[in-house]
Amino acid sequence: MHIKAACLLHVPTLKMDLTGLSSKGRFLMVLYIVSYLYKPTAAEGSCKLKAKFNLQGYKEVEKKTVVIGGMFPVHQRLTDTDSNTTIPPESSDCEGFNFRTFRWAQTMLFALNEINDRTDILPETELGYVIYDSCFTISKAVEGTLTFLTGQDEAVPNYRCGDGPPLSALVGAGGSDLSIATARILGLYYFPQMSYASSCSVLESRFQYPTFLRTIPSDEHQSVAMAKLVLHFGWTWVGTIAAEDDYGKYGIKRFKEVVEEAGVCISFSETLPKIRNPEAIERIVQTVLDSTAKIIVVFSSDVDLSPLVGELLRNNVTNRTWIASEAWVTSAAISRHSDILPVLGGTIGFAVKRADIPGLKEHLLSVSPYNDTLTEEFWGIVFNCTMNYKQVLRGIRRCTGEEMLEKLNNTFTDVSQLRITYNVYKAVYAVAHALHNLEDCKPGSGPFENETCADITKFEPWQLMYYLKNLRYTVPHTGEEIYFNNGDVDGFYELLNWQSDSEGGITYTNIGYYNSTAPPEERLIINNGSIIWNNDILETPRSVCSERCQPGTRMGIRQGEPVCCFDCIPCADGEISNTTDARGCIQCDEDYWSNANHDTCVPKTIEFLDFTEPLGITLIAIAAFGALATIVVAIILLMHLNTPLVNVNDPLLSFSLLLGLVITFLCSIAFLGEPQMWSCMTSQVALAVGFALVLSSLMGKSALLMLRARAVKAVKAAMKAAKAAAAANEQSPDTAVIAPAIPQKNDIDPIHPRHQRAIMIVCTLIQAVGCTVWLILMPPHPVKNTAAQNIKIILECDPGNIIFICSIFAYDILLAVLTFAFAFVARKLEDHFNEGKSVTFGMLVFFIVWISFVPAYLSTRGKFMVAVQIFAILASSFGLLACVFIPKCYVLLIKPERNKEELMIPRAKSRDTAASGSSASLSTTSSSANANGTTISTVSLDD
Repeated sequence: MHIKAACLLHVPTLKMDLTGLSSKGRFLMVLYIVSYLYKPTAAEGSCKLKAKFNLQGYKEVEKKTVVIGGMFPVHQRLTDTDSNTTIPPESSDCEGFNFRTFRWAQTMLFALNEINDRTDILPETELGYVIYDSCFTISKAVEGTLTFLTGQDEAVPNYRCGDGPPLSALVGAGGSDLSIATARILGLYYFPQMSYASSCSVLESRFQYPTFLRTIPSDEHQSVAMAKLVLHFGWTWVGTIAAEDDYGKYGIKRFKEVVEEAGVCISFSETLPKIRNPEAIERIVQTVLDSTAKIIVVFSSDVDLSPLVGELLRNNVTNRTWIASEAWVTSAAISRHSDILPVLGGTIGFAVKRADIPGLKEHLLSVSPYNDTLTEEFWGIVFNCTMNYKQVLRGIRRCTGEEMLEKLNNTFTDVSQLRITYNVYKAVYAVAHALHNLEDCKPGSGPFENETCADITKFEPWQLMYYLKNLRYTVPHTGEEIYFNNGDVDGFYELLNWQSDSEGGITYTNIGYYNSTAPPEERLIINNGSIIWNNDILETPRSVCSERCQPGTRMGIRQGEPVCCFDCIPCADGEISNTTDARGCIQCDEDYWSNANHDTCVPKTIEFLDFTEPLGITLIAIAAFGALATIVVAIILLMHLNTPLVNVNDPLLSFSLLLGLVITFLCSIAFLGEPQMWSCMTSQVALAVGFALVLSSLMGKSALLMLRARAVKAVKAAMKAAKAAAAANEQSPDTAVIAPAIPQKNDIDPIHPRHQRAIMIVCTLIQAVGCTVWLILMPPHPVKNTAAQNIKIILECDPGNIIFICSIFAYDILLAVLTFAFAFVARKLEDHFNEGKSVTFGMLVFFIVWISFVPAYLSTRGKFMVAVQIFAILASSFGLLACVFIPKCYVLLIKPERNKEELMIPRAKSRDTAASGSSASLSTTSSSANANGTTISTVSLDD
């Protein structure tokens, strides 16, 4: 075709930044620049139209003052076209008639008729309209936009053709991705666009979309509201499904940012295909089935979601709670599926404001199939008839045009949930009020240069944009006040819950709301008690990858899994966690320990061997009995002090030995009770000095016994020699054999009692001096032992210095070894009371007790360690007391006839069968023999 001379060139100001444009946007920008720069030369004289668009819709511009454009996705998709490039391409037709969006288009017509009938708005202006079907595709939306701007059926980019009424604004274009495409084109000419359903947050950019306004809140509010809903119910494990467009992509992206920042994890994130793809839909359903997430957030339109819903029904996917965006939460195309309740029952979603529009239902019921092709198609679908003569010839029932819409119950005539429809209504009124303000401008007080006003019959789009940006008006019938904040309205959503009605269908129950202008803590209001979840369950579902870690445990993150997937690891002993989902455990203080549940630090049990407990009382009784028995023995010895048995081996040593035993018995009591400074010093020093006194006394006695045994052995040897000499003389009288001299008494007892006492005193003093140095330099002191047992604080005595205590008790061991050695040598010294054997057995008991004590002591902890030590002290003391003094007491008390001096004479064990049967002591005899005049004498071994 040839462009008529009446076509005017649009001359916008080029201020667009290409870096923010998509590939499609850049293509349109280039298209615009080429058409702008191209000027036909005289040689060319005309422009050639490259394509003709195939658009459906409504148009009424004749005798109208101003034209308002509209764009609605009445159809859901394009028909499949032949990709053959051997023939000229044609603009595709549309299919998949959508009753809901058809109602939107009719609502715009209703609003325009209502405005034209009013006298308070544009009383002298008649509004016309040009409405196109975008078919829910970007290409059709672009075709409609270019055609609308051109002003005639054939689109001529960058030109406005004809001299008809001025274009004011475009109401549309449906989905967010459609509006993004149209907004880029309209923005080139600074042409206003008023959207009713495009909520994508990317459209907030006034730099990229300078003339875009909308009556629906931005998805920035909806995404945050969805996140707050998830956090409100404590869900930490959710799945997400988004449409493969800008609406789904940006909406779910913002939702993820908010919830992930709050610690929520995304189980899966799937995308709904824009074109038919059964394999992708089946894969998404399988993902939903495999996931443990019970909460699924869906950001999609009802058109894109429908294939997934069908597959969910086929697989009977239940026990899930779906969170719906406003684009499908009230869609009858979803909620009126048969058997939808088990699958989507309990869905919670956000819906824009609802309103009742008086007169709209009557308008919808009054549509006629004869006016336009869209209504004709609608009529044929709902009544299953046709007005096409060729189709009638093929046997399809012919529509009469008299069919009654009132008898239908479908989405088109359902005015119970007018939400997006209400947004359309508000958008049309917003443009009308802006035009009214433009028309009502008084010359000399206008907003433009030199205070001029725009002419309603020939204004520029940018002039109307001024009034739209500064618009504030009240919506008819509802009283809602509308104003635009940088092109957007406040975010307000009703919270709906899908519940079953009496007929088994879906009813939308209001359970709360979200208000973006309220204080943060009051923005989301939910009535939890009115919610009915999937499968009519009243209890709030749980959706967690891992159950919450209770106090006493900590979260252990699983490698390679989201942070919401963790194991609850019990706190170690001595550590607690007193909060739910603790990241780590807290170490208790030194004097505290964790309780059984590991959620509280409790004071450790203070442990020491107390006087009042049964074990302490028992040990005290035993110690007292030992001390009393020792005193009784001392009394017995005092009563028989002048008898041979008592005097046989220095009685003073016997009493010093008994004194030492009394000290060891009583010092064991000092180990009982809560350790104090005095008790630690007394118990250790008294034990060391007491045993030193006992062992040095025994060593004095054993030394004398050892020397006597050696003397007896020498006497025995001398006697054998004398006997041999006597026998020789008898056999050879002529030969005189000289007998060896028999040792005298002073040869048998080389040491005297004073020497024994000196040994006892010196050895004890050495120990006393060592203990004094120990007490002065590094004395024993009480300590709290928190390392031996975790749950207890053991009060015990610290020796102060390990070298000192080892030296002190090593000295006692040295005395014990010497005593045992001396006694062992004298063990065969025979008399009616063999003290050497008694001391030997006593020292064996002493060693056995203390050798057994070492492993027992090391294998016990706390008060039982003290008990073992006291037991060793008492056992060794009783062993010495019994072995050394019981034989003496037996003779003194039971066999006093043996307490004679002649029976106390030591002698070697005799093996001579010719000796007297009683093996009596050698009596003092004198024999004279005439063997060379030599006299052989034997002497008794007296003490």
